[in-house]
Amino acid sequence: MQAWVIGNWKQNPATSHDVDLLLNDLLTTIDTKEQADTEPSNSRCQLMVAPSCIHLAAVSARLAGSSILSAAQDVSAYSASVGAYTGDCSAQQIADAGATWTILGHSERRQYHNESHDTLLQKMIHALTQGLGVVFCIGETQAQYDAKQTLEVIDAQLLVVKDLLAQQPELIVSLSERLIIAYEPVWAIGTGKVPTVNEVSQTHQHIKQTVTGFAESLKVMSVLYGGSVNADNADSFAADSMIDGALVGGASLKVESFLAIANAFSQAKG
Repeated sequence: MQAWVIGNWKQNPATSHDVDLLLNDLLTTIDTKEQADTEPSNSRCQLMVAPSCIHLAAVSARLAGSSILSAAQDVSAYSASVGAYTGDCSAQQIADAGATWTILGHSERRQYHNESHDTLLQKMIHALTQGLGVVFCIGETQAQYDAKQTLEVIDAQLLVVKDLLAQQPELIVSLSERLIIAYEPVWAIGTGKVPTVNEVSQTHQHIKQTVTGFAESLKVMSVLYGGSVNADNADSFAADSMIDGALVGGASLKVESFLAIANAFSQAKG
């Protein structure tokens, strides 16, 4: 199975100039590596970046023709196309801007925007019906982890996928290729705290078993880990068969660390 390493840039960089510098560095480094290697760098690991919405069209245009995909960080829950929803960007607009994927359900969206089950279900329907793939984030808080409620929380969050299939059964055939689950324990995002590889592996196994229970075709769906993934610990996560890649935050803003993570997964999954 091909690995995925996805960079969530969040509300970074601040300016278009800095975005250009980051992309220049990323593309130049990849091009240099591909010229030195006999095998393309993306053959075992698909790279993707998710810039802020204001930079999405420019980033997508710049990456067109490269091996790197672009994704949005969110879509509107209210309409898949247009409407009187000030501040929102629809799935159709995001696809038109050149993105092919979107991140949904990130813990920061859940926390700061109070995103509910029904909200996330509508966002997922809008994204998929407009041809976007979805990276769906799930994970527990520190209090829930301490109370040993991780699997209970994850099961509740995964019900969005179950309800999606109930409402849109025609998506079953293609969903394994258009849906990625990213397990991100909230207590590990940007904190430096990291669960053990065994903990993550067992959680990923549970996720895969759960979604396969929704639809047999989802048994091949990719499940990524996110939460303080960096160049130093990527090898240990990549070596585990249950971990199909990484959703990377701060480390994705530094090309050297982002590509080191990608290389770890490329080597491990080769």
